[in-house]
Amino acid sequence: MTEIATQLPEIDTHYRGPLLAMEASFLAHQKEIEAWFRQSWIKTPPPFYASVDLRNAGYKLAPVDTNLFPAGFNNLNPAFTPMCVQALQAAFEHVCPMARGALLIPERHTRNLFYLESVAALAELFELAGFDVRVGSLDAAPGEIDRRILPSGRELSLHPIERHGDRLMADGFSPCAIVLNNDLSGGIPPILDNIEQTIIPPMALGWWNRRKSVHFSHYQDITHEFAERIGIDSWLLNPLFADCGEIDFLKREGEDCLAEQVERLLTQIAEKYTEHGIDQEPFVVVKADSGTYGMGVMTARSAADVIGLNRKQRTRMTASKEGLSISRVIIQEGVHSFETMSRDHHVAEPVIYMIDRYVIGGFYRVHTERDVDENLNAPGAHFVPMSFAESCVTPNATMGPDACPNRLYAYGVVARLALLAAAREVADVTATGRIA
Repeated sequence: MTEIATQLPEIDTHYRGPLLAMEASFLAHQKEIEAWFRQSWIKTPPPFYASVDLRNAGYKLAPVDTNLFPAGFNNLNPAFTPMCVQALQAAFEHVCPMARGALLIPERHTRNLFYLESVAALAELFELAGFDVRVGSLDAAPGEIDRRILPSGRELSLHPIERHGDRLMADGFSPCAIVLNNDLSGGIPPILDNIEQTIIPPMALGWWNRRKSVHFSHYQDITHEFAERIGIDSWLLNPLFADCGEIDFLKREGEDCLAEQVERLLTQIAEKYTEHGIDQEPFVVVKADSGTYGMGVMTARSAADVIGLNRKQRTRMTASKEGLSISRVIIQEGVHSFETMSRDHHVAEPVIYMIDRYVIGGFYRVHTERDVDENLNAPGAHFVPMSFAESCVTPNATMGPDACPNRLYAYGVVARLALLAAAREVADVTATGRIA
């Protein structure tokens, strides 16, 4: 049976005060915040769906990754299925108003049972929203249907995808909408080239083209505007970052630039720590500028940490999903996670899910073997669905900061800021076909 988080994680008491002050500011400006989001969505409509990894240090609540082809739908609290259904209906109305059905195309690594559970859960949500759905496989041979009975008891059928002219079909079904749950790390499969059906999200948002540094550049601009409106320092919501162009870890090309950027960013973080009275050691996370799955990630606390990496370290920083090599990295401010769960105080981080502009749930990623300054998106992590006793977009001002609905509202505000940054990415590729 899935454990549901019935209360908030504990937060380090030393940084409880700054977090409560931030939540109080959100509550005091709630009407203005929601009006600002409404106007923002009119200017830049949101992506079809997204998930955002947050880190809560108490003194800082910030996103560290935004995924536009999210997995993990099986980890959401089923109590909020009605909210998911309404959001899906709205999403299709915005991107493909005539859609009656959808062909869902998942990742190719179909042996991952946890991922397949997510695909099955997502397909169920489509059906509950009133859409006929098929799950199409890019790997299945013609005529071969891959039927799975998953550990949860869900049944999933993966149908071979066929192309007829400029349309895709699966199981004799040719809908007007193709929904990708495949991040296209390896590029666009030829079968998807120049088809007439609507593809959502746009293929140009795949990791073959998208860059985290562009996303966080948009996010930085958005948080500056947002923070000015509510009178807080944008750094409280914004992870500082840098990049240094092309890099080749195996050949040690770009190493000096990487070290310089690490040193510069650590200095900036230290200055902010001094300004806000934070007694912690600054650190940065160096990770692939494109891609997911926690691959190609390392932590640095000084420039020396990225100079003279041994062969094993350099190889690890070179390998990405689908065997692709990493040629660009983002150097991102490390955000401590001072939220912990269970009596053993295991480190946790919130992950928030959105469909269209709506927050539809989330969970805590918990790792029993990682510390407050380490990447939790790693083998050994488990997931605890948030109870969402009240919606992430319905705070309760009478309860004050540190109440469950108001903490969840704070998560939802920051996640939607990241969603707005992703919306600007969508606008870029819609206008030009490429990431700005």
